[in-house]
Amino acid sequence: MPDFDFAQPTSLKEALDLFAADGEVRALVGGTDIVDQLKTGRRNADMVVDVKRIPELQRLEVADDGLHIGAARNLTDIAESPAVRADYGGLADSSLLIGSWQIQNRAGLGGNVCNAAPSGDTIPALLAHDATAVVASASGRRNVALADFFAGPGQTVLQKDEILIELILPPSPRNGASSYLRFIPRNEMDIAVVGVGSYLQIAGDNMVEKARIALASVAPTPVRARDAEEILEGNILTDDLLASAAVTAVESATPITDVRGSAEYRRELVKVLTRRTLEICRDRVTA
Repeated sequence: MPDFDFAQPTSLKEALDLFAADGEVRALVGGTDIVDQLKTGRRNADMVVDVKRIPELQRLEVADDGLHIGAARNLTDIAESPAVRADYGGLADSSLLIGSWQIQNRAGLGGNVCNAAPSGDTIPALLAHDATAVVASASGRRNVALADFFAGPGQTVLQKDEILIELILPPSPRNGASSYLRFIPRNEMDIAVVGVGSYLQIAGDNMVEKARIALASVAPTPVRARDAEEILEGNILTDDLLASAAVTAVESATPITDVRGSAEYRRELVKVLTRRTLEICRDRVTA
């Protein structure tokens, strides 16, 4: 591993001052990605800043504007949170799929998001809940819709001196529910060949008030299947409608063929996983 300076700030101001310094400064949330990236030369750093000791980045609470999750809060805490399990089921689903239990105990949500892998498991669930990223630098804060956060594989819109502070998920009403599924070749600890996160909000007459479908591993960045969402919204929820939305979701996918699957195989998985996640959402709303 190359030489670099290391800091463990305990306040947000201290951390932001470090990120404003010259040179390549990298955040360490859990270290499950950045340590390997530094070892293999995929990333470089003049300084690595451990942000886990910053209180704002450990936040996990429900406020009037929704669920606030600090970027450094670990995935186990998120998956086991009663508020997440009750109202943000897709995020609980995805948090339990990343690596082993040991990884989940260490890895932070912000690390999975900022790693910006097209296959990132928590990202489709967050997109399905219209999450907002709160980022900050020494000069101030700004909010970025998570749908606009990703610039390409491994790339985000974060500027050099900015870090992700937290993610805010809007309130989820009792007639709304989300889910996340992925397909992997092995039983666990693998990268998604395709991942799908969905959200449905269903009125008393079984009409779809709101629908969100987000896809992973089928484009350079995670993507929303907006045409499929439009098919669902404003219509009575039936099996045929779900099937139609699943077929339409494939149109938002631009997969490649690689060692883990062909483009054709990935398109078929999009259709299957979209239908299944929507069925789970429907079942969770009516449970």
